[in-house]
Amino acid sequence: MTILPPALQDVIDAFGLLPGVGPRTAERYAYYLVRHASDSPQKIAAAMQGLHGGIGYCKKTFALVPAGQELSDLYTDPRRDKTIIAVVAEPFDVVALEKTGQFKGTYHVLGGLVSPIDGISPEQLHINELVQRIDEDKVQEIILATNASVEGQSTALYIQQQIGDRPVKVTRLARGLPIGVDLEYADQITLSSALEGRQTF
Repeated sequence: MTILPPALQDVIDAFGLLPGVGPRTAERYAYYLVRHASDSPQKIAAAMQGLHGGIGYCKKTFALVPAGQELSDLYTDPRRDKTIIAVVAEPFDVVALEKTGQFKGTYHVLGGLVSPIDGISPEQLHINELVQRIDEDKVQEIILATNASVEGQSTALYIQQQIGDRPVKVTRLARGLPIGVDLEYADQITLSSALEGRQTF
């Protein structure tokens, strides 16, 4: 005996394939589409169908670009400083940094982090292309903006090794206490990073 119509169950199952979406959330999403305007499912379906065909990767930075566009606007914009590169793991890390409105350099998306457990080796990432960019664009500073995880740290170290003795300043994003967090609630790693990165007051 089927409790739900197969068409609805198919939508629930499809939403359940998304990371972080459990069975209850998938059911809520699907039921929302049943209850609300009939054009919502069509809009979502059309957006999903056009997703892969409408996206490409910048040949220099590997950031997301509209399909058919070779280079990212964040790279070709003459106001951006090509001698400074923020190295990030994923394309949406670029979005996070851009929202600050503080960074005026360019980006380089690695496409992940070195993780032997997940079968991701340095050769699968865009590290060789980064080293090539350093030479081509006469880069003066590399900002390693990878996560403060084991994978992020090991990826940053590997990149530093690949850069070798090139005259490039290599920096890391500061690590420390988030604004508004009491010391007693901060974990040891965060506190240690905050102590190491302390600044003159």
